[in-house]
Amino acid sequence: MNLQQLKLVIAVAAALGMAGAAHAKATADELAQIGKKYTCTGAEKAGSADGVAEFTGKWFGAAPGQSTEPGVHMADPYASEKPIVVITAQNYTQYADKLSEGQKAMFKKFPASFKMNIYPSHRDYRLSDAVCKNHVRNAKEAELTADGLDVVTGYRGAALFPFPKTGAELVWNGLMPARAAVDFRDTDLAIVYADGKIQWGKQNMWSLSAANDPKLVDTRYEGVSAYTRIVTLLPEREKGLMTKTLDFFNFGREPRQGWQYNPGTRRVRQLPGFGFDMPNPSSGGTLTVDDTRLLNGSPERYNWKIVGKKDIYIPYNGFKLESKAAGADNYAKLLTPGHENPEFVRWELHRTWIVEGKLKEGFRHLYASRTLYMDEDNWQFAMSDNFDARGNLWKFNWSNSTYVPGANVFNQGNAYYHDLVSGNYSAYDLTQARPKTFILNVFDADYAKPEFFSLENLKAGGY
Repeated sequence: MNLQQLKLVIAVAAALGMAGAAHAKATADELAQIGKKYTCTGAEKAGSADGVAEFTGKWFGAAPGQSTEPGVHMADPYASEKPIVVITAQNYTQYADKLSEGQKAMFKKFPASFKMNIYPSHRDYRLSDAVCKNHVRNAKEAELTADGLDVVTGYRGAALFPFPKTGAELVWNGLMPARAAVDFRDTDLAIVYADGKIQWGKQNMWSLSAANDPKLVDTRYEGVSAYTRIVTLLPEREKGLMTKTLDFFNFGREPRQGWQYNPGTRRVRQLPGFGFDMPNPSSGGTLTVDDTRLLNGSPERYNWKIVGKKDIYIPYNGFKLESKAAGADNYAKLLTPGHENPEFVRWELHRTWIVEGKLKEGFRHLYASRTLYMDEDNWQFAMSDNFDARGNLWKFNWSNSTYVPGANVFNQGNAYYHDLVSGNYSAYDLTQARPKTFILNVFDADYAKPEFFSLENLKAGGY
């Protein structure tokens, strides 16, 4: 095949790909209501009769008393508030319509200790004008291929589908929300067994999200979406294990690439098919790779459908949970037997998108189905109910949400993964006992460059 023939084949293939695009753009009425009925992200501005707050967006950056210095443990602008409702095993059925199946299961599993402190709902932080602009652009233009695995068109730095019409579009919003472009995390991990004993882990993680690079805000979704590098520091038997991944905007055509450095052999090996339900290297085998951020990587193994949007109690504005107080005495107050200490957790009522994934025939995964809950304002996954092959609820997972001044983005912080069968749980991305919390959007750092994530650096950085 000569060069001209090759070009012709590529051109035809591209045309066919475009022909198979799924057209589900925002309607003319939806677009006309942006800035009126809807925010730029597609969220409803108005509050709800049940208690969802009206969107104010009064703070871009720091609220009063908050620092913009990267890595500083953030002050809580709502510290003076008290719970308006306390939900317990004795009264949770009164609030069942605003709870996930996983939350209900926690009340049944731990009737004497699990509770939810419900605080007033707040929607006070907003994203940048540039990110807002790209949400509107995407509402007008963004498309997926018909199988939902590849982005045909769309602008970076924003969720693709502010007005999702399909389950695949909703999932893509959760995979590619507006978040930090540069992210460094020096974190503790803990497996808390039912008897209260703890197995500790520790890792460093660097990520560079090309999807959210402000220098690329006017460019389309194509090429590399994210670089990630993780080094395991604890447990001792895994110390020095380093993993590098490379993700793309087109899962169908360009699957994730992964490599791992083993300090024992001092060799780097490629990891074919890294993702899905492979064991997360730093979790002691308790988490899957795609448990990170509640779902990450290709959505290809599931059929996705929109369940709906409703008022749900989700973790939100969780500044107290991310505070140094929660890390006191090496997390002794936070990591209590059965589940994290409820006194540190802030639950608020928010309009929440619900999407359900059913495992496709011919595919395998530890989770036969999963139900994900996503905030309408920031498009990040807040909770996940994961079911086994028999249809039984197996795990209830949730991720804490805060806004990070300085970086000016919403961030998924601490995450908690509850095994409802064993009674064990994993606490992930703990920084409360670390000198610094998440260090976001430091653009002059060495890890803000793609070269940091090269295979040569992976070898050179081995412990």
